[in-house]
Amino acid sequence: MANHKSALKRIRSNEAKRVLNRYQHKSTRTAIKKLRATTDKTAAQDLLKKVSSMLDRLAKKSIIHKNKAANNKSKLTKFVNALGA
Repeated sequence: MANHKSALKRIRSNEAKRVLNRYQHKSTRTAIKKLRATTDKTAAQDLLKKVSSMLDRLAKKSIIHKNKAANNKSKLTKFVNALGA
């Protein structure tokens, strides 16, 4: 167990950040699943904007790797574009 005040504070702040990061990551994964389940193109396009923003935010905070965010956005964009065809 940590003895210094700063180390105890770091433990508390790390836990708070971990919980928030897990929540945001899980919310994004749920939104991706919801987008993949969509069959209506206009609804999918609206959802794609939100999901892309969420992925960018996760990548910016290094919760996920920037390339993973780019790959997900690319695949989801292809999926949405194929809905109209």
